[in-house]
Amino acid sequence: MSDITTPELEPDDNEIRVIPVTGFRNSEGEFEHWIPPVSVTTRAEDYLKKHDDVHLSDEEIRRLVQGAVEPQQLDRIRVERHRVEIGWLMVISYRAYSPMVSLAIENDRLLAEASYEADPRAGGMRTALAMPEPHRDHAVLIHPDDHKDILESVDRSAQRVLTDNPQEVGERLVERPLMLVPAAFTSESGEPADDLTAVDGNCRLAFCYHRIRVPRGWVDDSLVGEARKETVELRPSHLMRMPLPQRRELVRKVIKAEHKRLKEPRTGTSGDIKDRNRAAMALNALTIPVTVIVGYRDDDAQRGMQRFPAAVRSLLLRMNTGGKVFADGAKNAVKAEEIINGLYDEGLLGPEAQARATRDALIGRGNVASSMEDLGFASWLPDLRFALVMQQLTHKSPSFNALVRSKLQTEGRLVLSRRNGPIVELGLRSYSASMSTNSPRTALETGCLWQDLVDNWWVVENIDTDMKVDKLLARADAGETQARLLLGALGMISLVMSGHLLAAAGSAETEAGTTIARTAVGLIIKGLLDKAEGRQILADAVKRVRSAKSPRWWDPEKEELVDQPSGWRGSTYNAKLRSAVRHGFSAKGSGKEKTAAEREIDALTEFQEKLGTSLDRLRDLMDLRDENGTTDKLAWAEVEASFTQLEDLADDLRLISEPKPRAR
Repeated sequence: MSDITTPELEPDDNEIRVIPVTGFRNSEGEFEHWIPPVSVTTRAEDYLKKHDDVHLSDEEIRRLVQGAVEPQQLDRIRVERHRVEIGWLMVISYRAYSPMVSLAIENDRLLAEASYEADPRAGGMRTALAMPEPHRDHAVLIHPDDHKDILESVDRSAQRVLTDNPQEVGERLVERPLMLVPAAFTSESGEPADDLTAVDGNCRLAFCYHRIRVPRGWVDDSLVGEARKETVELRPSHLMRMPLPQRRELVRKVIKAEHKRLKEPRTGTSGDIKDRNRAAMALNALTIPVTVIVGYRDDDAQRGMQRFPAAVRSLLLRMNTGGKVFADGAKNAVKAEEIINGLYDEGLLGPEAQARATRDALIGRGNVASSMEDLGFASWLPDLRFALVMQQLTHKSPSFNALVRSKLQTEGRLVLSRRNGPIVELGLRSYSASMSTNSPRTALETGCLWQDLVDNWWVVENIDTDMKVDKLLARADAGETQARLLLGALGMISLVMSGHLLAAAGSAETEAGTTIARTAVGLIIKGLLDKAEGRQILADAVKRVRSAKSPRWWDPEKEELVDQPSGWRGSTYNAKLRSAVRHGFSAKGSGKEKTAAEREIDALTEFQEKLGTSLDRLRDLMDLRDENGTTDKLAWAEVEASFTQLEDLADDLRLISEPKPRAR
């Protein structure tokens, strides 16, 4: 299916034709859509009800059969098995009417931009929907949110994809199948209790709706809007409020109305051609190829349908982060949820009561406050939840590493950079409703971790008062590793989220008045933890930011924390902080003779900075080649010297560094 924009049609002499999708012909021998009567669906329903690989209720089977373009083909249809990590998904493929299918309840494309219940300030605001739950007996996703919130979510998703991912629908048929799954709702507000929803193919389905316009009055007028318009565009919320018979009747009326328009005599005017083309595009958008998940068998039979949502999610992780163009934040959000659900399903989050609370707290979509309290944490402090995300995803064990690697689809050692993205996306959900997270995301994506977090076992304590912060600082000053790591995590979150620890900017040296440490955020924190003044700054930042105050700065002459000078901005603080990590907080500064160890650290920092700059220049070259469409390989003579230098660098660096840890 093409992702190329189809421009709005201009009047011309070219008419769009209705493309046949069945063998039905009218009395003139021309193809014509025709929705079959319910009586034709009986045999297919009976067959699917008796099939051992179909795990659906009678109502769910009826919905998918009655939405088929040719339901008679579902009689004796082959049920195929699709392998996922933890079992088998059973699927059938056929052609369905697009208005009989609903959009995905939650769009992965928007995961990094939604507001989450994880933010204590999200009360009363629209937040991301809760994760779907498994049905006890059927291959169905159960959505626990209020139906009005679900309708708002699907309408928002449909509107967004119309802008973000235009599709060629109307002039052409939808050619690439949509992946569908039966869904059920626990809402008691009177809407239909079940549906058939897309879990992949939202963009195609949204554009099908976009091409179908219906007269006012055919859908719920309370959802339509502008009363002056005679026709309205279908919205997902229009369709999801309709019972199954009413949706079938809507399809029948659309077919009849559009064919009636096409049978009217041609006038040859621009308006006539444009109107006929719209009718043809509506008919072409009326049907879609689908693959429907109708059953599930877990590798562990005793689990029944418990891991069905995870199986569907596992399938989508491969589909949604490959061919589609997702922003990095959305990709990491999908992977993060996959990891947490996988850890929960495999019992790696602890005993059931603790595991469920941990899962809900980490994902941040629902039951967050109660889950944090069940785990012994203050639910009103977002930095505690962020720290919990960091702690849970920096474990190191063979079973943990194997599962996370499989979810990230990577081999080899689970290095910091691979853990970083999921941690950032889950952690930022603690602030998603109360502030812009663009700048913090940029800073954290440079690398929010340092190796000690993985090499040492640490836990998050309920540090919810200033007195507890002071005690944590005292333990860190005494050299306790657990205290240092927790202080570093909480301090980093406070500095980054308040805008005082940012990615290194080009003008930072000018603001600092000297060279700075241009390293990742996590390594800046490690540098601060190694200095008594740095630990003071971290502890003070935790207390001050929680009270909505700016962090203070260390005055080396007074040897105490002081308020920032009035002219400082967040970028100024960031530059000074990075300078202090590189040169120290001493008032004498450059006048103090550095030790041999300090000079070695400076030399290593300078080498790594220049290496990073070289990598940036190489990526610039690669980007230019992509922009220019250059595919020719560089001549060996042009790059031989560079390869020789890189090999020499690697050989020399190995002489002074520990060997690379082996993957286990």
